[in-house]
Amino acid sequence: MSAPLDEKERFAKLEEMGLTPLWRLRTRLQPACEAGEAKAAHQELPAVAASTDQTLDTPPQKPTTAAVAAPAPARERPRVRPLHAPFGPVGPPLAPPPVPAASRAAGASARTVDPDRAARIAALDWEALEAEIRACTACALHRTRTQAVPGVGNRQARWMFVGEGPGREEDRRGEPFVGPAGKLLDAMLFALGLDRTQVYIANAVKCRPPDNRTPSPEEIAACAPFLFRQIELVRPKVLVALGRPAAFALLDEDVKIAQARGRIFRYGEIPVVVTYHPAYLLRNPADKAKAWEDLCRARALVEGQG
Repeated sequence: MSAPLDEKERFAKLEEMGLTPLWRLRTRLQPACEAGEAKAAHQELPAVAASTDQTLDTPPQKPTTAAVAAPAPARERPRVRPLHAPFGPVGPPLAPPPVPAASRAAGASARTVDPDRAARIAALDWEALEAEIRACTACALHRTRTQAVPGVGNRQARWMFVGEGPGREEDRRGEPFVGPAGKLLDAMLFALGLDRTQVYIANAVKCRPPDNRTPSPEEIAACAPFLFRQIELVRPKVLVALGRPAAFALLDEDVKIAQARGRIFRYGEIPVVVTYHPAYLLRNPADKAKAWEDLCRARALVEGQG
């Protein structure tokens, strides 16, 4: 791996990519940043048109079909709770969690998927998992997709970012975050001294919802075994939930981003940081400073684990 770029070198690299003026990362994290209260050292982003390819910070839609009675649980999902004590090393491999129940706040019924299907997916290796994702017909989204979008990046990354779902450009190219929101995500990574070769990026749902609408709880449930297996294979040091549907998929809770920010949750033994989706930030640039604080928290968690 190449040596980390200092601030001047990183800014020069961003200029070469046409992504400046942009967020800047000080050479060393400020103590306030380590405490999760850093002030964002950013300038105005370049004029990037807000994309409709990625839906924004909206709650998951209520399912339109009748609720399905949940079978007797075989395994417990890792408990999601705020983390107040310092985080220690990641423990032994997680048992594949069952699909989360829909949030009471969203008014959705408890939901589940075929437990045999979930167990089978939980045993797949990378090649078989991605083949399964591309061939999936578990929900109606497969009827309107161009292709499924499994994920991209380093399969042994310390950072894992989870978004909402593919947009139009992602559906066409088969890779997550390649539109305007993807350019902003790349800029956020560079500000941290990272790039796509050092992180893993996936979505809560693997197929584009029609008209780029927010995926329903049922659609998130259908894709949940895929996301859970990706997490188990990557074993990241931190999970960053980009937007409300991603947080819903990971936390089994319909959280509001403004309320979830500043809290560290756990997915099993993996800390989860909740922040805004890049598409939301394109529409609401004033919240970039808050997103930067969240990334500082995530970085402190990663560095704290060595």
